[in-house]
Amino acid sequence: MDVTWTGILILICIFIYTTWDTFYRRRNLPPGPAPLPLIGTLLHIKRGKLVDSLMKLWDEYGPVYTLYFGPRPVVVLCGYEVVKEALIDRGEEFGARGRLPVLEKFTRGYGISLSNGERWRILRTFTVKTMKDFGFGKKSIEGKIQIEAQCIVDEFRKSNGQPFDPHKMLMDAFSNVVCAFIFGDRFEYKDERFIRLLGIVDEIFHLASSTWGQLMSILPTFMNHVPGPHQRITKLSEEMSDFIHERVKVSLETVDPTAPRHFIDSFLIRMEEEKNNPHTEFHLRNLLVSIHNLFLAGMETVTTTLRFALIILLKYPDIEAKLHDEIDEVIGRDRVPHFEDRIQMHYTQAFIHEVQRFGDISPMNVPRMVTRDVQFRGYQIPKGTEIYPLLCTVHRDKKYFSSPWKFNPNHFLDESGRFMKNDALMAFSAGKRMCLGENFVRMELFIFLTTILQNFELTSQTEFTESDIAPKMLGFLNAPIDYELSFVPRSI
Repeated sequence: MDVTWTGILILICIFIYTTWDTFYRRRNLPPGPAPLPLIGTLLHIKRGKLVDSLMKLWDEYGPVYTLYFGPRPVVVLCGYEVVKEALIDRGEEFGARGRLPVLEKFTRGYGISLSNGERWRILRTFTVKTMKDFGFGKKSIEGKIQIEAQCIVDEFRKSNGQPFDPHKMLMDAFSNVVCAFIFGDRFEYKDERFIRLLGIVDEIFHLASSTWGQLMSILPTFMNHVPGPHQRITKLSEEMSDFIHERVKVSLETVDPTAPRHFIDSFLIRMEEEKNNPHTEFHLRNLLVSIHNLFLAGMETVTTTLRFALIILLKYPDIEAKLHDEIDEVIGRDRVPHFEDRIQMHYTQAFIHEVQRFGDISPMNVPRMVTRDVQFRGYQIPKGTEIYPLLCTVHRDKKYFSSPWKFNPNHFLDESGRFMKNDALMAFSAGKRMCLGENFVRMELFIFLTTILQNFELTSQTEFTESDIAPKMLGFLNAPIDYELSFVPRSI
């Protein structure tokens, strides 16, 4: 009897698998590994090697292929030409935001980053305008960045040339620039509220990048009911929201409708203007979630980029020497760097762009979603299908980068040594959903890097290898290894 039931069970499993496989293959989606019921193609993703697994599938199935996160299909795009065609040439069709399950319980479709449709258009237009009003990309915000860069130089001097890990100080400094835009002022690095705020951001990234967080993204319906550390992300986001709400209450008591001081003021003024509009998108929930989004987007990635830059300079002191020479020639030692200096600093610009390419901070991009049924490269992609444009495949595309797996500033220099743009750099994504703060981040990276190198030589007791400086995948983000270095004041 047991043998009979075992045989029946095996036949049922075979029937379920074959009908499941046949059903999905008839949908004319791009090719990909055969999905299993419930778990989809999860077995094709090696634990801790998500990007490596996706790159291997690129080799096997081509530049457009399909994975299944549980029962839902995800179309993966690889290589510069395919990603450009989708995000830029056909940006309207590929312009919606896909799911980010680790944050969905908190955001619930509100805010600027994970919303869609008219809400997203209204909030994005408002945020871009507000950034311009407060001088993003102009002198006014440049002054705040220069002040923060000088503050971190002063902190580095206190180390007296002793080795330490600069990660926290860099996070403090970049976060303060974001705070100046949102709240109108900066925090002292030892302020307990500031320390807690950054601790929340760091923990959210850590949990989202953990195995629990990755499973939440792949199997959200199942993981929503599974207890584990990933459930804490929502509580942390609510705690951040409470902190932001307290600042909103303070602003509400002192806001001048004719003279907004920061992002919160501008939003509150718009809320008052539209208070009688039942369909307004300017309400408290959108304000709190939008600021939450701006914090998460504006802190970790730029900090990680500069951490990559510093460890790369430790590995290649000859590159550091070239940067020192260019800084001395164009800026000198007696004045603060200005963003416009970059125009004359071709090697420095090439170095920063190559750090962004090589570091590849967001290799998987943030998911997109098609807004209508789409015919793409001979395949049918139904409306609402999630799209993963793999930036790692763009930044490692050998058609556009001569040595894609090595750090090489020459990728952004022409034959005469002048800075040269390369369209295959998509560090800020591309198309309608590209990063709002691109110019702001470029200004931060340039001013911080040149201010640090203007004042210090970088040394380390560790001899780093090419493997050491290569990006290390932490969940959905790339990061450098932890390291210590010494900031030695430059001799005159």
